[in-house]
Amino acid sequence: MATTYRIAVIGDWESVMGFRALGLDAYPVTSVEEAKEKIRELAKSDCAVIYLTETLGKDMEDVLSRYKDELTPAIILIPGREGSLGIGKDNIQKAIERAVGADIL
Repeated sequence: MATTYRIAVIGDWESVMGFRALGLDAYPVTSVEEAKEKIRELAKSDCAVIYLTETLGKDMEDVLSRYKDELTPAIILIPGREGSLGIGKDNIQKAIERAVGADIL
């Protein structure tokens, strides 16, 4: 029997609650420490992908680097309600460069 994995979204309430309508697990948090704890908790569960707002991600380099090379959970930075900071795009570009060996974007 195949394992069913979950997808989670962590960020401020306004940024994440819309994802609940899409069937994702939404976790509104109010601080970076609360977000770090939620990521650690989700990493121990059946969560395969965690979308994290860039606003929180910019202050969580230690946690992001901890899971960067792990198969699960994949932590992907997304813009929050304030708009994009460009961090998510930069992280994806770096991951592609590591995988392919060149900047293809």
